[in-house]
Amino acid sequence: QVQLVESGGGAVQAGGPLRLSCAASGRTFSTYLMGWFRQAPGKEREFVAAVSPNGGFTYYADSMKGRFTISRDNAKNTVSLQMNSLKPEDTAVYYCAARLWSGVLKLTTDEYAYWGQGTQVTVSS
Repeated sequence: QVQLVESGGGAVQAGGPLRLSCAASGRTFSTYLMGWFRQAPGKEREFVAAVSPNGGFTYYADSMKGRFTISRDNAKNTVSLQMNSLKPEDTAVYYCAARLWSGVLKLTTDEYAYWGQGTQVTVSS
């Protein structure tokens, strides 16, 4: 069982940065694939980024490449999402997610087993 708690959301102007963090419970954090997803009002939850258990491999949605960076600190049981050059269309609730590593980095929403409660990010123009 893994419990995830996101933090760092808030309001920011377009073009600005924001850093989200996710704290995970449990002693086996380093065996989990970690991902970030987001959901805007009236839209389906969409994939943002994922990082392999050792942090060596990352994967991003095309619209986030070059602007967002996912990273993890296994010693602190945390995963972060650094978001730069934010746009109003990045406004959404951002969720941290986890599942035991299966060797696959590209997973769908339904394939993640554990979810945080989400943190709101609002980007104004």
